[in-house]
Amino acid sequence: MLACALAPQSRAQDAGPPGDPQDNSPLIRLGPGDSVTISVYGQPDLTANAYVTDDGTLPVGLVGKVPVAGLSPSAAAQRIEAALRDGNFLVHPQVSLTVTQSRSQRVTVLGEVARPGRFTIDSTTTVFDLLAQAGGTTQNSSDTVYLIRKDASGNSTRTAIPLKGLAGGQAPQQLRSGDSIYVPRAEQFSIMGEVKTPNSYRLEPGMTVMEAVARAGGITDKGSTRRMKIVRRVAEGKEEFITLKAAMTDIVQPNDVIRVGQSIF
Repeated sequence: MLACALAPQSRAQDAGPPGDPQDNSPLIRLGPGDSVTISVYGQPDLTANAYVTDDGTLPVGLVGKVPVAGLSPSAAAQRIEAALRDGNFLVHPQVSLTVTQSRSQRVTVLGEVARPGRFTIDSTTTVFDLLAQAGGTTQNSSDTVYLIRKDASGNSTRTAIPLKGLAGGQAPQQLRSGDSIYVPRAEQFSIMGEVKTPNSYRLEPGMTVMEAVARAGGITDKGSTRRMKIVRRVAEGKEEFITLKAAMTDIVQPNDVIRVGQSIF
């Protein structure tokens, strides 16, 4: 539950005059379907639970419908205060607005997750929370996910978020309605020839040829560590390859194909 105590002094920095709120990209903006509780200090008869309607308004005692769509809870409370004051119902109204259930604030999760889709957030929702709602990442997912956010001009920014860093106590990324979380497929390599389980595998940072061979179950009785080659793309996006003699200590690069040949003895 997100509660906003809205004494006039506390709202001065996050909301401007009614009708022209100066919220600096608030994390929570009200929208249709959101459930709120409205309280007016010293006026218990005006306390009410209400929903933001499809036209973006909130029904308020005495004043009727007040437009609140797109406002933060604090800015919406200030707009209600203005409506009560301008209608000569109260001289110095002090309104608090609590979001009890947010249905309009949603973030899209895409990529290597079990259930991609759009999920509801509140001010405390983290990237981990969203990934859990999406059923968790797949076994092929990368350890780095991306937060994609559009600014007021419609331009997108892309921020890398290391999941291991979050698990280690790194400050969580704050989410906003309209954000997207993209979970890419992890970089991979392939290993072929005289290994016990030739296949494509997830590439771990700094992985050596020795570790790649171990990941494939080791070399068969017919294989030889002296007859290994790496087929590597010359440049990203180009269908040009080079073949390199491989040593066990070489670092494997994304999309490498390791070929383990037979021993000649």
